[in-house]
Amino acid sequence: MMTDRFPKQVDRSTLIQLNGVTKKFGSFEALKSIDLSIREGEFVSVVGPSGCGKSTLLKLVAGLAPISDGELLLAGKKISGPQTDVGIVFQSSVLLAWRNIIDNILLQAEMRNMNKAEARLRAEALIAMAGLQGFEKKYPGQLSGGMQQRASICRALLHDPQVLLMDEPFGALDAMTREKMNVELQRIWLESRKTVLLITHSIPEAVYLSDRVVVMSERPGSIAAIYDIDLPRPRDLSVMASTQFASYTKTIRQHFYAQGSLDDH
Repeated sequence: MMTDRFPKQVDRSTLIQLNGVTKKFGSFEALKSIDLSIREGEFVSVVGPSGCGKSTLLKLVAGLAPISDGELLLAGKKISGPQTDVGIVFQSSVLLAWRNIIDNILLQAEMRNMNKAEARLRAEALIAMAGLQGFEKKYPGQLSGGMQQRASICRALLHDPQVLLMDEPFGALDAMTREKMNVELQRIWLESRKTVLLITHSIPEAVYLSDRVVVMSERPGSIAAIYDIDLPRPRDLSVMASTQFASYTKTIRQHFYAQGSLDDH
């Protein structure tokens, strides 16, 4: 049952606010008393063992599922249904095989009844930002997995949302492509300055990309710890060889060893 016991005012810099958020499916408790604030323009990653409710948390923020208790705010307003001011990137690129890349990106405009000319100009700008120029007329099957995911990121950003939600977007890619996509995602984020919430099983990926890493416990999922990642930006892959990077990953990984579970690439 929803409650109104939480304060209505939040810090102006806070874009996403979770106060005591709980999610139940019947008698099954997926998430328990989640308290989390995400600031505007911040890159936050969530890591945790399989089944701890990471993807459920993302769905709650997107408004794709209702919370069972607590309070969930986006830009100071309660989330009570699907949100128009978010973009979502899934593990699969979910591109339509019969539409070329620019038409896949413009599908977002068709669904939202955006101005066609303005949407095409924005799509072309996003394609340039994602390094996909020259591939606009190619079909998904003609592109690598990494390039397909770049296109899906462009589609998610077409309507210029405040928030980009990403659910293990690079999990299906090979290790080398995944590292390249981490670099690309950081570059896109630095250019767009969207607020990003990333769900990932990879601790190194979370540390490399994030301002903060949220560590979740086993089911029912709750927040075990939050780590500020104090590494200079922009980050290249060489930072992964630094002692500071190793210290972050070791500290976070210890949470999973302590729980007797480790789900990390």
